[in-house]
Amino acid sequence: MMHGSGSSLRLSADFPASTSSRISPLPLESTSRNSSNNVEAIRPHAPWFHGNISRETTERLLNRRADGTFLVRESTNFPGDFTLSLACQGKVEHYRIYQTAAGLTCDQEEFFANLIQLVSHYKREPDGLCHRLLTPIISEGFHVAAQADIEQKMAYFRASGLSIPSADIQLGDVIGHGEFGDVLMGVYRGQKVAVKRSKRLVGGVADELLDEAKFVVGLNHRRLVAIVGVVLDDVDVYMVTEYMANGSLVDFLRSRGRHQLDRRQLLQFSIDIAEGMCHLESVGVVHRDLAARNVLLDAHFTAKISDFGLAKDVNSPSGDSSAGKFPIKWTAPEALRQSRFSSKSDVWSYGILLWEIFSFGRVPYPRIPIQDVVRHIERGYRMEAPEGCPQEISRVMNDTWHLNPNDRPSFNQILHRLIGLSQGYGL
Repeated sequence: MMHGSGSSLRLSADFPASTSSRISPLPLESTSRNSSNNVEAIRPHAPWFHGNISRETTERLLNRRADGTFLVRESTNFPGDFTLSLACQGKVEHYRIYQTAAGLTCDQEEFFANLIQLVSHYKREPDGLCHRLLTPIISEGFHVAAQADIEQKMAYFRASGLSIPSADIQLGDVIGHGEFGDVLMGVYRGQKVAVKRSKRLVGGVADELLDEAKFVVGLNHRRLVAIVGVVLDDVDVYMVTEYMANGSLVDFLRSRGRHQLDRRQLLQFSIDIAEGMCHLESVGVVHRDLAARNVLLDAHFTAKISDFGLAKDVNSPSGDSSAGKFPIKWTAPEALRQSRFSSKSDVWSYGILLWEIFSFGRVPYPRIPIQDVVRHIERGYRMEAPEGCPQEISRVMNDTWHLNPNDRPSFNQILHRLIGLSQGYGL
């Protein structure tokens, strides 16, 4: 439920900006030049990818469409590159996506591992485009989730008492943006709630949202954002969760800064999150996307873990469809290199999250290009502790960043260390 933000970067429609920190289990070669077979590998996850269609056909498909309607195609003028075509203010803008040795880029500064990663970024914020990506034009032949598939999944929520009639939910303003679509304020039975909304006919997105909702149902804990229920109507699928009045932790840290937040508050956030991760560790669940953007604060400033779209049971098969979604700067090296996810890879991410907290929301590895992060880590580089960070917190960070996962502490050990430190702060 990350809140979107605008960018001061202004570029022409031929050269849009892009920033991202996500990588895929698919190799970079999956979008390499002159490799149609590898391009085909992204199609099951990319309803918006139309392959080799002409500019004229593209403009016909996007003509008179609502702002934010888009598709991605192979470039007709620059073989091997791609084009992002976007409807905006009655026109169709075309943005060139370059292929380089470091990945896909629009500005030669920031790079994406694949097209899925790039589109996910621009769905969250425009960042130099004329409009945020909203509604894809579905390519011919793309598998759309069947009504029977959705109804079968909804049967689980009805049996669990978690199916909410659409008439019972009042929807309000958009308060954020997530992987599946917008996040709205809502009211259910007189209580404020947050509502994740996805279009049920957009490829497998509705399926994925229902899968996340089902996964969260079994993870009841006071330090995890609770699910209230699921709504299905003729157009959309909604996941309804408890409302977190103070938004994402990363936005809160950046807006307050060191002049308004003291060590006691930062340590309490750290403890709250460690408690939630202890629970996930105890039930054999790996979050795989632990970061300050995926931690929310309630009305009492209690931190709770959210966004379980990438989470999985540690005993489930290693192969999944999470292509393009793992955050490079937060993910353990063994997970990026070999897709080896475990509670210890979450521990690595927690160390990065600690760094975020005590740096008041800075982006990790601020001076290292994203494509070089893993190489630096494997050569022994580790971030220095943020200014003013307590020594014991710094030691915890470094312990979470051992290259060998077996040398990292468990979340239970981390929690006990933080609680011991908190006693000196009178918490």
